[in-house]
Amino acid sequence: MDGLPRSWALKNDSKPRRVKPVSRYNRGVSAPEIDEGDAGDRRYYRRLFNYGFIWNLAHAPRRRMFETFMAELKPRASETVLDLGASNLSEPLENMFEVYYPHASKITAVGQEDCSFLERRYPGLRFVKVEAHGPLPFKDGEFDIGFSSATIEHVGSRRQQGLFLSELLRVSKRAVFLTTPNRYFPVELHTRLPLVHRLPPAVFRSILRRLGFSFYAEEANLNLVSRAELKGLLPAAKFKRAELRTCSFFGLPSNLILIVEKTTS
Repeated sequence: MDGLPRSWALKNDSKPRRVKPVSRYNRGVSAPEIDEGDAGDRRYYRRLFNYGFIWNLAHAPRRRMFETFMAELKPRASETVLDLGASNLSEPLENMFEVYYPHASKITAVGQEDCSFLERRYPGLRFVKVEAHGPLPFKDGEFDIGFSSATIEHVGSRRQQGLFLSELLRVSKRAVFLTTPNRYFPVELHTRLPLVHRLPPAVFRSILRRLGFSFYAEEANLNLVSRAELKGLLPAAKFKRAELRTCSFFGLPSNLILIVEKTTS
């Protein structure tokens, strides 16, 4: 792709780490606890095999991706971080960045739903509610680091995904760290259906509608990306580093990780 530096690389994490499971999911909980009125994100949890041990399995790659963020970007205690794509669900497996990040007072969490409870849970954290598809209400380079986990696949068309990434890059001064499910993982991670998401999009969406997953059948709600497609969303600009990695689940690349460094840390 024009404008990409030679430092663009594809690496796989080959050393899975053991992660302590979240205890409240050890007894077959059928779904995450959802506060009354949280209708927006509730739709994201209508899926197959919604059992506690599945939630524990899903936790390990998320934790590894957070560890990759810390190891690669080495954020300082004084640096500000934007978390773009906060969830209004209060479960510990949601908003994992806030759960693990050691400097919560430096986080600005952004989402379309009301996530103001995060301000009460993490003193010093700021929450900002935004509208879909609009520019972020922040200045260029307002944050040292931009972080976004499993959000870009929910923002709509490829054009809207490109704008999402461009805005994240615009407001981040030093670096961006973004993750998203890999379209070519054998299981679609939102519905937990096998293989159907690898069919042409029109066929995939038709199958989802027939199986009752009408919410996910809309491009506006789910638009998975492959490694090549994520790479293609990056603006044609010069970066110190632009690297695409994968995070594996049982040896297969389940998630994509995009790391972009704009300036010297």
